[in-house]
Amino acid sequence: MLLPRRSPSLRARLALLATGTAAILLIPLAIVVHVLVRDMVADRIWDRSLDTATSVAAQIRGGHLPNPIPTGGNDINLIEVTGPDGRVVAESPAAEHLPRLSPLRPAPDREVTQTTACSPAGRDCLYITVLRVSPGSGSDLVYAGRAAPGILDTSVTLPALLLAALLLTALAGWTAYNVTGRALRPVEAIRSELAEITDRNPGGRVPEPPGDDEFSRLAQAANDALSRLDTSIQRQRQFAADASHELLTPIAGIRAQLESARLHPEDTAEALCAALRDTDRLEAIVADLLLLARIPTVPETAREEVDLSHLVVAEIERRPERLPVHLHDTPGVMVRGVRRHLARVVANLLDNAERHALTVVCVRVTSTEDAAVLYVRNDGLPISEADRERIFERFYRTDAARSRDRGGTGLGLAIAREVVEAHGGSIRVEDVTDGEPGVRFVITLPLSPEAADDPGADAVDPLDCFPDADEPDAGDLAADYRVSDLPARDCGAPGSDTRSSPGGDTQS
Repeated sequence: MLLPRRSPSLRARLALLATGTAAILLIPLAIVVHVLVRDMVADRIWDRSLDTATSVAAQIRGGHLPNPIPTGGNDINLIEVTGPDGRVVAESPAAEHLPRLSPLRPAPDREVTQTTACSPAGRDCLYITVLRVSPGSGSDLVYAGRAAPGILDTSVTLPALLLAALLLTALAGWTAYNVTGRALRPVEAIRSELAEITDRNPGGRVPEPPGDDEFSRLAQAANDALSRLDTSIQRQRQFAADASHELLTPIAGIRAQLESARLHPEDTAEALCAALRDTDRLEAIVADLLLLARIPTVPETAREEVDLSHLVVAEIERRPERLPVHLHDTPGVMVRGVRRHLARVVANLLDNAERHALTVVCVRVTSTEDAAVLYVRNDGLPISEADRERIFERFYRTDAARSRDRGGTGLGLAIAREVVEAHGGSIRVEDVTDGEPGVRFVITLPLSPEAADDPGADAVDPLDCFPDADEPDAGDLAADYRVSDLPARDCGAPGSDTRSSPGGDTQS
């Protein structure tokens, strides 16, 4: 059975890479240096021996050649002069105890010849230059040279250089291994810290090394990701707790009503009606949870051109009379999206506005150069700065709205934000400071490509709910929609409406 091969660590791979690179560079370099040094030393010997031979030949031509021949102090200590018959005429002291330096004679057409004479064993080599004193075959010959220096006469020079190259290669690998280990130490610290972070301990953070290098930025990015993950886990846990609580409440109500009907058969009709109301609430919560899960998965092909103005008018017209709803509508504000989801956003905002308004709800649809804007305003109590973002969280209710007798599942505004952001838009809440106090929700959606080419011009101040409808020449479409209530489930209470609100939420 073949075991899977473990890949070497990055530290080991970098050390091997440095070692291999050093070997590839240093070993050929050692060979090249060896060859170049040998050639340079040999050329220097040839040049000096030629200079010495030339000087001796000049003395011969001047007729005052001493015997023994003195050396010039340039390491050329073997000098020999022979006659045409090969007999030694004069020589230097170092050459007196040696046989002929070389039997070589220059060719008739050449003045100088250089050669190397070695023993039969290939050692004790002599570098010799032979110079003809005068032209012609009867000229004296001057031999000048020296024994090969140690660097040229030994066979250990190249192995020594190769050994030095190998030692330097090993040193490069060791240095790379230690330097890489020191450099990767923050990564190991990050890895060990990440290994200790679990779902039971999501709040851990990795150490951030000082400086602004790659490892420091990696640690910062990891901590940012861990922070987002921790926040997501905390929200998920809070959502699970809230969802469980919200689901248990109607379930407990249903159980209580059924127990009451079993104990008091005469109240069965009233108990069943109350159980049905709790069932409606349970069904609304589950439906909203399913919608929240499906919003991000809607394909692009499911989107279509939607007239936002017509969508808002249709939603207002179908609603029962609760409060006066004033509408300022700019026709032809086209967006691209999922119609039923956008209708749900409008319904949720209107439900929320009607739930918290004191006297009136104002709705306005307009457009800018590249965006459609929907304003939903009510004259209820303002929302505190701390709650303006939290009201879009799932199941969030402010303390004053914890009572569930006003309807809503606690998911309406969360659904609105999910839908708007899925359509590339934004939603925010702001206080109304112009005129009567109140709260205004502002939704911005991208216009459809066709509508963006010819945006509608709206002369209304975007900070105002809509122009004063009392002015006859205002030119707006303000209307007061009061339509009959939708049919409600008859539970025996005259005039009561037990219809569950479609995903409403609380405002404050």
